Amino acid sequence: MNSIVAQERIIALRKKRSAQDLRFKYYGFIAMCLALAVLVFLLYSIFSRGFTAFQKTTILLEINYDQEVLKLTPDSTDQEIEKGKFFKVKKNALNNVFENLSKSDAKLIKKLFSTNIDKEIKNYYIDNPSVLNTTQKLWVTAHSNVDQMLKGNSRRDVPEDRRKLNDIQLSFIDQLVEEDRIQKEFNNFFFTRADSRHPEIAGIAGSFMGSLLTLFVVFILSFPIAIGASVYLEEFAPKNKLTELIEVNISNLAAVPSIVFGLLGLGVLLNVFGFPRSTPLVGGTVLALMTLPTIIIACRASLKAVPPSIKEGALAIGATKSQAVFHHVVPLALPGTLTGTIIGLAQALGETAPLIMIGMVAFIPNIPTGITEPSASLPVQIFLWVESAERGFQEKSAAAIMIILLFLFMMNALAVYLRNRFEKKW
Repeated sequence: MNSIVAQERIIALRKKRSAQDLRFKYYGFIAMCLALAVLVFLLYSIFSRGFTAFQKTTILLEINYDQEVLKLTPDSTDQEIEKGKFFKVKKNALNNVFENLSKSDAKLIKKLFSTNIDKEIKNYYIDNPSVLNTTQKLWVTAHSNVDQMLKGNSRRDVPEDRRKLNDIQLSFIDQLVEEDRIQKEFNNFFFTRADSRHPEIAGIAGSFMGSLLTLFVVFILSFPIAIGASVYLEEFAPKNKLTELIEVNISNLAAVPSIVFGLLGLGVLLNVFGFPRSTPLVGGTVLALMTLPTIIIACRASLKAVPPSIKEGALAIGATKSQAVFHHVVPLALPGTLTGTIIGLAQALGETAPLIMIGMVAFIPNIPTGITEPSASLPVQIFLWVESAERGFQEKSAAAIMIILLFLFMMNALAVYLRNRFEKKW
């Protein structure tokens, strides 16, 4: 009888444990679904707001390049072209589209176009000097307020005092739509221009180049120093309390908040060593200090993964310790080191706080060409645009996030490829 009771108790306990396991699986599945749902919602909110930034609104104008109005001739020099009266050509083109305009209406019409319209008309003439004394159909960039309204990011069914465009301007836009003078086309400005006060002509070229130059400085500084430190600590340094203290500090530095490195750059690199402010040089140096622990940890783990027999075999045939390490161990550990380096660079690409601390948050309207020229970076550019109240900048900030996510994905995919392609299984 007691054996039967014991057996029933065992069966009950088994059922209870099985139920617990089943509940744990359900909890894990629910947690995974929630995480995926949050990720999908996050990506959807970014992509739904940002994909429209890859298009811009343009308006068709008939530009009469009259040499009497421009005060130019076919033999005009570049200096004379720069002084050409292209604003008068623009004014005549607007009057041809909207006839019998009053002065107040003319001012309202002008606000429908980008401030870059004069430059677009002039650049077309510079690229095509034969258009002098001819009339050309030219699609010019519309103002951001028009662009956002036609994309559906701004509503027109709200009271006039709460809109960027008044009723008269909306009637002009409706006229342009009826005459097929408005279209959307690929926004080349977004990829070829630097930052601007006007969202319709602002782009990421300046901040993207700044990020590339910064990552170049990070790689040049952190990669060789990290390999040297890792090889010394793993292969040559004596095992004592000093090296143990160094190893513990390296691990701790990997967990230090990034803004601390920004304070270090502000207090030491700028104030003591006089590095140029707001440049990829100082930004890359700060991020290199932040990335060093990550690369050192990855490199040391790769060195430990190499079987000791590799080094022992090299020593057995007469190689010195340095030859055994640098000719055999380090090359075999390089794939894992590169993986850690790429992950560290990806982390550096997304950092904002250290760069803000060292002044890389200024408005930079030019594309940098060197590591000592002032520049922004993609995360800082996003930070600046998100703070702006203009709807056009909100759209562009989401698009810039899409670009940075794309590059982070590509860098992580490259790290996985290098690890799978070159890593040896022992």
